[in-house]
Amino acid sequence: MHPNHPTPSKGLIRQPTLCHWLDVTRSGLAKLQAKDSTFPKPIKDGDSRQAAVYYVVAEVEVWLQTKIAKRDNVQEVGA
Repeated sequence: MHPNHPTPSKGLIRQPTLCHWLDVTRSGLAKLQAKDSTFPKPIKDGDSRQAAVYYVVAEVEVWLQTKIAKRDNVQEVGA
């Protein structure tokens, strides 16, 4: 999440916008999805390979908050 670019808490976000928001490439996003089974699942707008891919913004925000909370708990335990 970029503080200068707030995102809506509801609705869908297209894959390229999500990549920009998370500051990862498309292949980086694919690696993240493969590595982390808790990452939100995409919604595909059609059956073709070219169909747009969307993510639920609220699910991505919850995933990020969970990662931040886990990081903060680990830092507190290790401190």
